Amino acid sequence: MSEPRWGLVLLVTTLTSVVPGAVLMASAVGQQALVDQWERTATAFGRPVDDATYARMEKLSQSAGVVYAVATGVMSGPVLTLVVAASLFLAFRGATFGQVLTIAAYAGVILALRQVAAAVIGYVRESTATATSLGSLFSTLDETSPVARFLGALDVFILWWAVVLAIGVSEMYRRPARNVAVAFVGVYAALALLLALVMAVTGGSA
Repeated sequence: MSEPRWGLVLLVTTLTSVVPGAVLMASAVGQQALVDQWERTATAFGRPVDDATYARMEKLSQSAGVVYAVATGVMSGPVLTLVVAASLFLAFRGATFGQVLTIAAYAGVILALRQVAAAVIGYVRESTATATSLGSLFSTLDETSPVARFLGALDVFILWWAVVLAIGVSEMYRRPARNVAVAFVGVYAALALLLALVMAVTGGSA
């Protein structure tokens, strides 16, 4: 990894993340699915959506749905890659920023695949509710329960990404891969648990 080549990978993954979502949000199916997502999120945090607010959401999805998709793709692509690379560079020693950025960029391929899967599933199901979360495997659980919310916040692709990232970090810094993977997955699980607790405290019912 003496000559890190992360630029092309980052460009391809960014386009792969942005284009499917933008295409979906340019359609009536995607726009309605986005409105439903916003409504579910607001209700989950204890903020019921009245008719006037719902109407504003519909107008916003029509005028800014594509922009929302592009912003989401950029945030989950190059922005996240740079943040992860900077965090690893500061947390560890013994590698250049370019080398760390290469690891983060290649791991980002998993997140790009997630965006493609989300767009395809979203169009077929006419919903942006992810089918790649662990919560989707436990459909018998009460959706408003803390356990269901916790599992719903854990995405299979993100868990996969965390493990792939951990393998790259372990190779770069000569750390045990298992320990690094446990640490990365643990951080992700802790954030998912915090989100579930926040929703439980706010008293959301959906």
